[in-house]
Amino acid sequence: MIKLSRRQVEGPRAAVAPSAPDDPGGRRSGRALAVWVSLVVAAFAAGAVLHALGMLPIDHLPPLHGHFRTPSVSLLPPLLLGALAVAVLPVLTARSRFGAALLLAYGTALAWTVLLAVSGEGLARPFTGPHEYPAVLPAVGDDPLGWLGSFTERLPGYPTHVRGHPPLPVLVLWALARVGLPGPFWAAVLVVLVGCSTVVAVAVAVRSVAGEEAARRALPYLALSPAAVWIATSMDAFFAGVGAWGVALLVSGGAGRTRLLSGVAAGVLLGALPYLSYGLVPYLLIPVVAAVVARISRASAVACLAGVAAVTAAFAAGGFLWPAGVLATHAEWTADPGAARPYLYFLVANLAVLALLTGPATAAGLARMAPGGARAPLGTVPRGVPALLRAVSGDARALVAAAIVAVLALDVSGVTRGEVERIWVPYATWIVLAAAWSPSRRWLAAQALTGLLLQGLVISPW
Repeated sequence: MIKLSRRQVEGPRAAVAPSAPDDPGGRRSGRALAVWVSLVVAAFAAGAVLHALGMLPIDHLPPLHGHFRTPSVSLLPPLLLGALAVAVLPVLTARSRFGAALLLAYGTALAWTVLLAVSGEGLARPFTGPHEYPAVLPAVGDDPLGWLGSFTERLPGYPTHVRGHPPLPVLVLWALARVGLPGPFWAAVLVVLVGCSTVVAVAVAVRSVAGEEAARRALPYLALSPAAVWIATSMDAFFAGVGAWGVALLVSGGAGRTRLLSGVAAGVLLGALPYLSYGLVPYLLIPVVAAVVARISRASAVACLAGVAAVTAAFAAGGFLWPAGVLATHAEWTADPGAARPYLYFLVANLAVLALLTGPATAAGLARMAPGGARAPLGTVPRGVPALLRAVSGDARALVAAAIVAVLALDVSGVTRGEVERIWVPYATWIVLAAAWSPSRRWLAAQALTGLLLQGLVISPW
């Protein structure tokens, strides 16, 4: 008779479960959960007071830009899917071939995101609003280059989201319509397909940086991220996919000609980020850190920079100069009611929104991955700053840290005063990696529950 070990019987969870009741990592996780809850509750409480005082007239559920609603039975399908995924996805992603594990996680993310969206206002509804990108497509007409060249000059007359962004999102939707897929529905399909693919791209990048085991452990948390609530409803999810694949191609380029082609492709994707959203400039810290940690070759770095330069040159040749676009958009922002929101409140409340997008498991993981924490599944936690610096090579913590630093830079800048639930999506996909430092079905269930509560209790314009 074959005798199975406890790890074989209980699956991947047992391999990383605490071995004794006196678990410093467990205590850290508990304290982190308390901080997570306190931050979220305090942000909503303070926001309610400020709204009642008339200081946040355009936000009815601060720090979120939305309204409260009562959950309905339409949440039952995503609830059932979430329960099933929590039960089986960690085992499947741990034991399947890596390619199959990626497909399983991507399929779960797609189903999770779509079911959450259709349980509310529907998949395409956010793209039907007068302030969204499709509303300006008639102005592009049959002359995208002419529209691009006059973009900055005509900016004040465009819808809200177009005024707040560079021209590339509109051009992407224009190209989608030109290939025979016009309208809000196909825009939503594109956003969901690309946005959910961040699960695969981030895992591929983590595999190159920290190994396959690390990527496998992260997959369930990436697939059931609470950020899925906004992935199906916001163009920022498309931005997240572009950025994640840029990082993945940069650090996993292969050898020879393949490496150079991957480097150029990574450069094109990463170079497109500032032309998709001005708020993605700090995001470029993530590929820089990933390149250092993965120790990419000089040829890959040069190829990537060539791709970035090609994107910049193409837009300049088309008549759009990025610095002029920044200045024009900043002028529009200062005249918008959002610029009058209280800076100090959103300095903290924006982080509460980030906590909601990344979920309680991420807070627990951040506590465990810190120096002095418990042994982590994505690498051994070093003690002290010198050891931490020595351990950066081959460790996914560097990617999490880079994303956090980028978010803090945006937050402190003051240009992100509210409405960050969509702006944080590209960054949240990397910060969620920290959840894999506390691998447990209970934490994964907490992630899914957070997404269900956000979808069920909040009516969002995105």
